[in-house]
Amino acid sequence: MRIRIVLSATLTALGLMFLTPAAAHAHGDTLKVVVTGQRAGHVTTDITWENDGDAIDENVAATVNAISVDGTRTMGPWRLVRDPAAAPAGWTTAETLPPGSWKVTVEVGFPALGKGELEVGVPVVDPAPTTGAGPTGAATGGTPAVSAPTPDAASASASGSGSGSAAATSADASSPAPAPSGTQAAPDAEGAAVWWTTAGVAVTALAGAGVGLLLRRRRMRGACRTS
Repeated sequence: MRIRIVLSATLTALGLMFLTPAAAHAHGDTLKVVVTGQRAGHVTTDITWENDGDAIDENVAATVNAISVDGTRTMGPWRLVRDPAAAPAGWTTAETLPPGSWKVTVEVGFPALGKGELEVGVPVVDPAPTTGAGPTGAATGGTPAVSAPTPDAASASASGSGSGSAAATSADASSPAPAPSGTQAAPDAEGAAVWWTTAGVAVTALAGAGVGLLLRRRRMRGACRTS
């Protein structure tokens, strides 16, 4: 009995020793790396086992490099992190590519070897306009709001306007009458000149009449003496 138990345990251990490497190499020795594009500038990649298409369970050791189509700019190397939006085979970069056309290369070294390339275009995105209210209405493009006056403010305004009008009335009453202007004094001077001229003519006429009467009386007296 003891020999059978020992023999069974030995066979079981040997079976496990042979089955474990077979399970470890079931996926194969190479990876399928497909660069799918970009999302908001982040490079997106699908990585699976090439033999069976299963997703990678462990973390991968990979580098991402990008070079512009005209060859003037390079980005990377960056590492890959899991992409929750494309689970379970999706991977992406934490860094972003600037706008432009890029030739992206992804090389994986662990848990197996794999490589993928793709030309990726990143469009220019205009910044979203701000919608927050500014300090003034002009900053946000709107018309500044005008608050309605409160009853206290309205009564204060009315009393203020009443007192202002009363003060203006009293000031008008207490202020002296304006002196006559030159245009008013000129007619008075002209009237006085006309009056003095008329008076002079009348005096001259009266004097002439008196002289005429005296001469006439003298002539009459002379005629009487002669006769």
